[in-house]
Amino acid sequence: MSDAEYDRLTSALLARIEAAADQWLQDDIVDVDTHRTGGLLELAFPNGSKIVVNTQPPLHEVWLAARAGGFHYRHVDGRWLDTRDGSEFFASLSRHASAQAGRELTLGASA
Repeated sequence: MSDAEYDRLTSALLARIEAAADQWLQDDIVDVDTHRTGGLLELAFPNGSKIVVNTQPPLHEVWLAARAGGFHYRHVDGRWLDTRDGSEFFASLSRHASAQAGRELTLGASA
């Protein structure tokens, strides 16, 4: 994958997460604050916990840090997959966000 393609894919990924968090807030599901600085997106939950999604351009990876630990994802066949267990990024993010929010939050599978 070229650097330009990586930048396009990660920009879309971060925008999708921001849009989901905005929708959760608008629908009064959970009050999640988002803060984006370049390739880093932080989700802050009402209980004080955070999830950080960070792009890693030199590696062409996306990293996710949650209470449960740190996870690395690579883009394979149109999806961001965990480099250790092959789990899909948005399914994993939904699981971690749900655990930290104390209620089910869904982002759906990769487009």
